[in-house]
Amino acid sequence: MIVKVVVDVPTGGTDRLFDYKVPPHLEEIIESGMRVVIPFGPRKVQGFVISIGNETNVAKLKEIEEVLDVTPVLTPELLALGDWLTTSALCFKITAFQAMLPAALKAKYKKEVRISDSNLLPQLPSDLRKWFEYREVVIWEEFLATGDKQLLSSIKTAVKAGYLEIIYQVNDKVTQKIMKVVSPVSYESLEQNLEELDNRAQKQKQVIEFFLKQPNSITITELIERTGTTRSTIKSLVDKVILSEREVEVSRDPYANRTFKKTVPMQLTKTQQSVIEPIYKTIADQQHKTFLIHGVTGSGKTEVYLQSIAKVLEQGKEAIVLVPEISLTPQMVQRFKERFGSLVAVLHSGLSTGEKYDEWRKIHNDQVKVVVGARSAIFAPFKNIGIIIIDEEHEATYKQEENPRYHARDVAIQRASFYNCPLLLGSATPSLETYARAKKNVYHLLEMLERVNEVKLPTVDIIDMREELKAGNRSMFSNRLYEKLSERLSRGEQSVLFLNRRGYSTFIMCRDCGYVAECPHCDISLTYHQTSRSLKCHYCGHQEIMPKTCGSCNSEHIRFFGSGTQKVEEEIAKVFPGARVIRMDVDTTRKKGAHERLLTQFGEGKADILLGTQMIAKGLDFPNITLVGVLAADSMLHLPDFRASERTFQLLTQVSGRAGRHQLPGEVVIQTYTPEHYSIDLVKNHDFIAFFEREMGIRKLQSYPPYYFITVIQVSHPEITKVIEITDKIAAFVKRSLSEKSIVLGPVACSIPRIKDRYRYQCMIKYKNEPSLVSILKEVLENYKQEMNRGPLQVSIDMNPFVLM
Repeated sequence: MIVKVVVDVPTGGTDRLFDYKVPPHLEEIIESGMRVVIPFGPRKVQGFVISIGNETNVAKLKEIEEVLDVTPVLTPELLALGDWLTTSALCFKITAFQAMLPAALKAKYKKEVRISDSNLLPQLPSDLRKWFEYREVVIWEEFLATGDKQLLSSIKTAVKAGYLEIIYQVNDKVTQKIMKVVSPVSYESLEQNLEELDNRAQKQKQVIEFFLKQPNSITITELIERTGTTRSTIKSLVDKVILSEREVEVSRDPYANRTFKKTVPMQLTKTQQSVIEPIYKTIADQQHKTFLIHGVTGSGKTEVYLQSIAKVLEQGKEAIVLVPEISLTPQMVQRFKERFGSLVAVLHSGLSTGEKYDEWRKIHNDQVKVVVGARSAIFAPFKNIGIIIIDEEHEATYKQEENPRYHARDVAIQRASFYNCPLLLGSATPSLETYARAKKNVYHLLEMLERVNEVKLPTVDIIDMREELKAGNRSMFSNRLYEKLSERLSRGEQSVLFLNRRGYSTFIMCRDCGYVAECPHCDISLTYHQTSRSLKCHYCGHQEIMPKTCGSCNSEHIRFFGSGTQKVEEEIAKVFPGARVIRMDVDTTRKKGAHERLLTQFGEGKADILLGTQMIAKGLDFPNITLVGVLAADSMLHLPDFRASERTFQLLTQVSGRAGRHQLPGEVVIQTYTPEHYSIDLVKNHDFIAFFEREMGIRKLQSYPPYYFITVIQVSHPEITKVIEITDKIAAFVKRSLSEKSIVLGPVACSIPRIKDRYRYQCMIKYKNEPSLVSILKEVLENYKQEMNRGPLQVSIDMNPFVLM
């Protein structure tokens, strides 16, 4: 029996299938989609079995060492999806498969040095002998930790002479969570055991009395808590064969300590009914269609999702729901858990590795029918999908920025067409590409342009901060926002303040010579963080102490410029001394569960103002929020990215939608220095259609998506001359190879020319139809393959970039 295997060595030379022989004792259990351990060169690595056969054209085959799974971790459909991903995202096969699995299933490799024979110990040089006097195996890291180059060279010589050998271990036994439980050996004889015990064993008697009241098995930890006993008491009872102890596997459930009240489907409004009918028809006909639900904030899209899923579950099928990472708020999870209870698994970055693995196993073992998660949940190992839903489909977080550079929407279309089921894309501000496709009937457009129960959309005030400055207001709050906040505080209503920057100030500058403190490893200014009194780089993590004098002219006139969330929090405390503020940004939500804790506090009315970055713009639904203030609407508008206007409009519309979602009317105040810009002006009337038409005109003029596809080739290297030379060659080759109709721009320096001491250059291809593009780009990667494997050169290609920074 011969298997074809993809090996876990992500380089150009190994990106193909390798043949291995299956030893007789494994023939019965091996299946495609399983992980195996295989010898590869001098080491052992993990691999995925792609297919099984009995033909090979390799003369001498190595054998598989062991199988890591009882059942395949990748279904035949996911194996085919991996092939598609390899081509569409230009990545290695192994990288595509690894992206589909939880981190706990990725192999960890251990390198060990073993003495070939203990009789050889006297022949080892003295610097090595002492390591092996009392043991036969030493972990490689121990040698590395000494930093002794001479020692490493001695090991090399000893290996060549055959005294030592290097062993590679694949350390991949994923740990299930095991707990010890105890139960009485015989319930009938418990009372007799109680009488027979010595009167001095009061603690042991207490435990027996406990079991007489509740005759079920219980974990040792819980038993200790409930009876106030100790481990040694329990051990004594086990030794006397009164109690028996065993290990059981428990599932790490991140929501175990939460109770969810069951909800029933709501009566749909006329609009919701007209939207859901074509979806029901597609489910009944088992057809693949992509629907775009364009629904304003608060129009009841979630209820449409829930009832569509219920319809799919009736047929015994499964559902995948994707929401942006930042709106995986407890609220979103709660709605699904309340409707479908234990049928729901949740996958997102806030879970520990173990919790993610257990949630993944529930899906893999058919214990759940619905998965709610962020981008990577699109790879959930379901075998009978009936519907896929992507909420807030315009979000940039659905695009993965490192290999494999896939977009969850493209993967969803692939999977939905495989299972002949509908894909729902929902958004109040769809991306231009999606809306343009819906307009051309590639997708089916369904509209929900009014809020449920005729709740009015909030009124929006746009404040020109230039006028405020002229009038002498130097505060970060305009007079209008100050008044509105004061009103809310006096009425006991809640407000949300949105600012797209964390930290205390965006940069520090010397007033005398204009010097700005920059990161020594990246071409970007450092951000000041008040809590740690330090300057931090948000790209490479470099940190330094806040200087007292200017690094250039020694002047003491160093000042902060720009405001981050920390500074705003400080300012609120000055202007509204009694206001209770909850700040939500990357710094305050680092700890596990912090996100949920802060939102729960806000929901319970323990704060008047919620201040935060992007993470508060989505998915929040609190009845008491009646005011939303946006402090610097321009912060995203002037970035060197053709999607800057689109992102600004989307974000402002989303954050405005947090106000007045229930009985109380909502108001929004947007502060800006460019009130005349259409992406800010059109937010006033929540007018997506007008924005779409305006922005499409500009995109057409400049040959950008959706009129053209774009691909970006980025080159990075520690030497700037090398970067320019290589990018130049690549751009020239691509220009020669493509048709006249395509546009190749560059090479130019990236907008941040250096990150982590690496210079970055790029060129951009704009095209409408280039059938040979993938093979041309593969040729580029093939050409620099050896150089990339050997050294510091990196060439990366993004077929559909979402962030051009």
